[in-house]
Amino acid sequence: MNTEYLFPAMTVGVCYYPEHWDKSLWEEDLRRMLDSGITVVRIAEFAWSLFERTEGVFTLDYFDPFLDLCEKMGMKVIFGTPTATPPAWLTEKYPETLNCDITGVKYRHGMRRHYNYNSPVYWEKCEIIIGKIARHYGNHPAIIGWQIDNELNCETDEFYSEADSAAFRMWLKERYGTLDKLNDAWGTVFWSQTYTDWAQIFVPRPAPHAAYNPHLHLDYLRFVSRSCLDFCAMQAKILRAHISPDAFITTNGMFGHMDNHAMTRNSLDLYTYDSYPNFAFGLDVKDIEHNLLRDRWSGMKLTEVRSICPHFGIMEQQSGAGSWTSRMDNPMPRPGQMTLWALQSVAHGADFVSFFRWRTCTFGTEIYWHGILGYDNRDNRRMGELRDFAAKMKKLAPVCGADYAADVALVRDYDNIYDSELDNWHRRVTRQSEDALFEASQLHHTPMDMLYLQPYTSLEDLKKYKALFMPHASIMTGEKAGLLESYVRQGGVLIVGCRSGYKDEHGRCVMEPQPGLLKKLTATDVMEYTLASPAEEEPYAIWNGRRMPMPVFNDVLTPLKGAQVLARFGSSYYAGEPALTEHHVGEGRVLHLGGALSREAAAMILEHLGLLEPFAPVVSAPQEVELALREKDAEKVLFALNYQNKAMTITLHQAAQSLFDGRTMQGDVVLAPYEVQVFRL
Repeated sequence: MNTEYLFPAMTVGVCYYPEHWDKSLWEEDLRRMLDSGITVVRIAEFAWSLFERTEGVFTLDYFDPFLDLCEKMGMKVIFGTPTATPPAWLTEKYPETLNCDITGVKYRHGMRRHYNYNSPVYWEKCEIIIGKIARHYGNHPAIIGWQIDNELNCETDEFYSEADSAAFRMWLKERYGTLDKLNDAWGTVFWSQTYTDWAQIFVPRPAPHAAYNPHLHLDYLRFVSRSCLDFCAMQAKILRAHISPDAFITTNGMFGHMDNHAMTRNSLDLYTYDSYPNFAFGLDVKDIEHNLLRDRWSGMKLTEVRSICPHFGIMEQQSGAGSWTSRMDNPMPRPGQMTLWALQSVAHGADFVSFFRWRTCTFGTEIYWHGILGYDNRDNRRMGELRDFAAKMKKLAPVCGADYAADVALVRDYDNIYDSELDNWHRRVTRQSEDALFEASQLHHTPMDMLYLQPYTSLEDLKKYKALFMPHASIMTGEKAGLLESYVRQGGVLIVGCRSGYKDEHGRCVMEPQPGLLKKLTATDVMEYTLASPAEEEPYAIWNGRRMPMPVFNDVLTPLKGAQVLARFGSSYYAGEPALTEHHVGEGRVLHLGGALSREAAAMILEHLGLLEPFAPVVSAPQEVELALREKDAEKVLFALNYQNKAMTITLHQAAQSLFDGRTMQGDVVLAPYEVQVFRL
């Protein structure tokens, strides 16, 4: 198969639902799309009831006229499998296919994603409908790609049906082999939780204070991921048996309790994401901590997407106000924001951007989820922005296939992600540090990647970066510690924070001095540690005479042989004790921070390492402007994105050509509200 279709040129697409509109609109819609620069449409991901209105009675030709029209007019198509929305006959006849809430109450027909992955009946029905669709449409010349399901694990990423408990037991038997090994791994001797029969084990069920066994719950989240990945792999296998070898397979979104990296590696040809930066302005957003960067927080998600698939696509890019009748109240994008957000995706690595949706639906739950066109079908401001963006995409040819350039990476792994959901201390420090690092990287124009440690992660993957932040890897294994040591010995810099290395793979605390398996690298010992007390001032340290906030949790560090103290605590009963150390290991070094990262601490560490403001010789920009670099061979292209509703000025210290209008610029350049400029350096 050929996955390069989307990438030889920057490509613009749109999500379209032929079944929502009278057939008399199809041709005119396609003509307007093509005239505006759209060359790809995604269709059919919610259309199961069109294909199989009643059980076993298939009507597969509904989309034939539309696909033939696309072929005639030169429009390409991404076709979706419809498994996100099972028809009413299926869930009524086979209620065992339905997911449940944690109390066991079944979800019912009328929404979407109300099924469970582990129902044998649902698998069977999905295999049948996917096979029928793939055989019928698989070689249509208009189809260049297939999307599996829609937003796997969206709406819910927890599954509590009887089928899930049965499948969980089977997964545990494969993982542990015997109940004795399972009981040991889960520490079931605590509170008399010992299991003597596999039938006694269930997925989490209601418990006082929702206090489930944390080791069971950790395995449960791993199981949910495995269930989702198996469901995706089943669909990919069927599609590959029947579709054109030139068509790619993808899925969209990025949701919880799922190893997106393994899913992409095992089942997909490329990964696509759904980007909705306007959520940052929603009336139901209560997270005021993120108000500092607002829509720039989408860059955090795009950074994670890039770790999954460096050259990804956007299957759904926000074009209008996003709202259901029941939730998610978001304002209409202001003039320029639709283009800004689309170019944000491109700056972070997207070579394909498909807007959601072509026209706002006039019925159903999403009547307030606005597309490019409104209910009245007239050209509007957003249509003008679409045309402008499509024209810009043509001028971004040098960007196509170019890599996002970053010397710094945030290191993650799924075990610690899942553990941080279950462990209050782990969750608080992780969220604080990851947010602070992203804020510092954005405000100080220091591009950041994410790097997930997977079984196949190599030393070469780590060596791409000058510095790796792995702030709170509570769960640590010998394999990962060994990989990190090799990276440091060959010249890399590793930064770890408090609460590191004190758990094993089951989430149990180890009877070793902290930071456990990382102690050899940090050359530190931790005997005293505490949550920050609300009765005292916010913890801080002093580094070279500068105050450095140390929020949430503090480890008091005891330096061992070879470790140098860089900063000392300035508050609480441990004032004067080491708060930040540095230890040289081979050609590299390890910094151990006895706290969670603050925005100031992240910036000070980057400054200490000589990695802050890497664009300074080329351009100066205010904190309100994001800078991003994509490069391929000798080609370097710099993005400057103004997220403000007022003009911002950047200063180019060398001549640079604007890709949008061809002008050579130097000195002060004024960016209009929400404007993006892209320069060839």
